Amino acid sequence: MGQLRVGMVGYAFMGAAHSQAWRTVNHAFDLPLSAQLSVVSGRSEAGVAEAAAKLGWAEHTTDWRSLIARDDIDLIDICTPGDSHAEIALAALAAGKHVLCEKPLANSVAEAREMAAAAEQAKINGVRAMCAFNYRRVPAVALMRQLIAAGRIGTIRHVRAVYLQDWIVDPQFPLVWRLQKDKAGSGALGDIGAHIVDLTQFVTGQRISSVSALTETFVKERPLPAESSGLAAASNGGGTGPVTVDDAALFLARLDGGAVATYEATRFATGRKNGLRVEINGSLGSLAFDFERMNELEFYDAQLPTAEQGFSVIQVTEPDHPYMSAWWPPGHGIGYEHSFTHEMRDLIEAIATGQDPTPSFTDALGVQLVLDAVERSAESSSWVEVEPSTVAMA
Repeated sequence: MGQLRVGMVGYAFMGAAHSQAWRTVNHAFDLPLSAQLSVVSGRSEAGVAEAAAKLGWAEHTTDWRSLIARDDIDLIDICTPGDSHAEIALAALAAGKHVLCEKPLANSVAEAREMAAAAEQAKINGVRAMCAFNYRRVPAVALMRQLIAAGRIGTIRHVRAVYLQDWIVDPQFPLVWRLQKDKAGSGALGDIGAHIVDLTQFVTGQRISSVSALTETFVKERPLPAESSGLAAASNGGGTGPVTVDDAALFLARLDGGAVATYEATRFATGRKNGLRVEINGSLGSLAFDFERMNELEFYDAQLPTAEQGFSVIQVTEPDHPYMSAWWPPGHGIGYEHSFTHEMRDLIEAIATGQDPTPSFTDALGVQLVLDAVERSAESSSWVEVEPSTVAMA
């Protein structure tokens, strides 16, 4: 078995999730390459050293540029805030490294377009790049896509998608990087809205073609965090700073296959921790997925006799369901971390077989174009067309 030597940049929430997946993937799946947790990079020497020991990385560094320059690294996994995605990814692709980049791909359409073009150019030399939209890899979501593609719900009429969180409801929660536009690009829109944009386009096979949006920032000033506290409580008497991103984003959309849609992304839905829900209504039935019941898929089959109609619940734990043959006996559920393991599995297989992984950087550019259109629509209070995702080679 060949090796896939991984260097990861960033080691916080997403870094921990990715590390778990890299450690697990070869134990769960029979793959042509063995993932090696070679080097993790971060800005703090003490922090990255501790993370390397805890998360299972063989080495650590505070210089991501030296990591990319190493000959003994095959893939760069980017788990940093959005303001550094483009710089790291472009350098890695230029150095001939495969790239996995967390979502959203970038902080702007211009950056995303440059990254997608670089990925297309690198592909000529066998270098692969993928954006990490992990919810695609939830088995129930993958099954939803299969059922829609097989025509089980007929012509799609309606799409409803929400992603509800409440972690910044408290106005005393500090001004972390996710609340600063120069670092995060946008707020709830890019952080969690990007997921439901990608997920609905993925399962329906339709592209969002136009949007009408509004955004809102409910708490406009927040306490500055203590310098070393990360996501901890703010320092006493440290002053406040402006919140420069949205707290909530809502929009109507038309899809290019004729469906109409509603989207809501907010971090102010009090009581909701990770409430991602998608419902698709078609001419022959409906499908609904709720991440808080992630091993289930609701299915309404309008082709059954009237006396037998009603939403049924599919327990997505059978070995012939997507990804599930690697795990436990039927009825034994899996969790959030498995979506990342499935992500690494698909990426490793694509690299080993010379295939294009999905979502590609071009696919992720398509999501970025939607996010940009939503922001422009909210600013102008008008419908905005979404540009198709195309990449011009250099």
